[in-house]
Amino acid sequence: MTELVRIAPGALTIGRPLPWDVYDTDGNILLRQGYVIQTNSQLEQLFERGRFKPRKIERPQEEVFEDTRDRNPFADYPDLLHSLEATLNAITESDPSAQKRLLGLARMIERTCTESPDATLALVHLYSIGPVIHEQILFYAILCQFIGRQFGLEESRVAVLTAAALTANLALVPIADKLNASNTVLNDEQRSVIRKHPQRSIQALRAAGIDNKLLLTIIAQHHEQADGSGYPKGLSGTEIRPEAEILALAERYVAMITKRAYRQRMNVANARKLIANLADGKYRPAIPKALLQVLGEFPPGILVRLENNEVGVVTRRPVRARGPFVKAIFGPRGNRYSGTFERDTSEPDFGIQALEEPEIMPSMDFSLVWGFRS
Repeated sequence: MTELVRIAPGALTIGRPLPWDVYDTDGNILLRQGYVIQTNSQLEQLFERGRFKPRKIERPQEEVFEDTRDRNPFADYPDLLHSLEATLNAITESDPSAQKRLLGLARMIERTCTESPDATLALVHLYSIGPVIHEQILFYAILCQFIGRQFGLEESRVAVLTAAALTANLALVPIADKLNASNTVLNDEQRSVIRKHPQRSIQALRAAGIDNKLLLTIIAQHHEQADGSGYPKGLSGTEIRPEAEILALAERYVAMITKRAYRQRMNVANARKLIANLADGKYRPAIPKALLQVLGEFPPGILVRLENNEVGVVTRRPVRARGPFVKAIFGPRGNRYSGTFERDTSEPDFGIQALEEPEIMPSMDFSLVWGFRS
């Protein structure tokens, strides 16, 4: 059994779902991934009593850094984040394994999105309350997979786009979490770092032996805008690769639905309206349209209230005029169900009447809700 490690202060946050299972000192599960810490006393108890299983990836450098197990996005979430951190560190350190790590991680994300698309898309919404920079980067890569395919990019271009999404913000990693936690206006030095981050990320990639031309072009252009108002070169129109616009839109959507110290998160309905208005000269019209098609009106991972007053989480997007599908968590009187009940919202009794936006998300066993274990 993997040795259990004490949870470090700062690793968990009130109001956010647990990113992994929590154990006691004897190895018994205390709380499942998806449990939401509600109070400071609960948080203190977890820091005192809780343990978790650290990820250990010890592979010879000549191997391709790729995992071929069946994909459960929730169980894989900590490993994907760990692999991402290791990959970015390898690039920063110009490690010979960097390119293999990047390619392997991009393929893992591709398989996860392909095999379990609704659950993978749910990750973006379930963990969007206050994600750290590595989580944000993972969300960018997931969204780029879906948008790129919906837009009609061939497989090879989607693969390069995913790798670009994983590395475009490499130069921002050391400061991003601090910036997101600050409610003060950016100073000149911080603005300069932000504007220079595409080129600095490219320099790190080249130093690590990663020089795919399309990859570096996507990164260089992902803050350009079709109307010429972007940076660093003020490119416009078709001078900008569609892959760069897809990455830019993925980043923008995550920013919309993410809580920051200086603003509240936007609900999905308002984010969708804003995206629908983005074909205003800043993007190719087909790219915002592709994102809206990927999300649907009610994307997986959001909470909704049904016509019968049950509250549940959207688990699957519509299929052949049925759905979206919801797992009911609370009964009409607000009572918490002991299990969950699937509802087809295309049926009148279970239609969606509104988004549900509680101050703190209810706890859920994500793997169980999405049917990954009995």
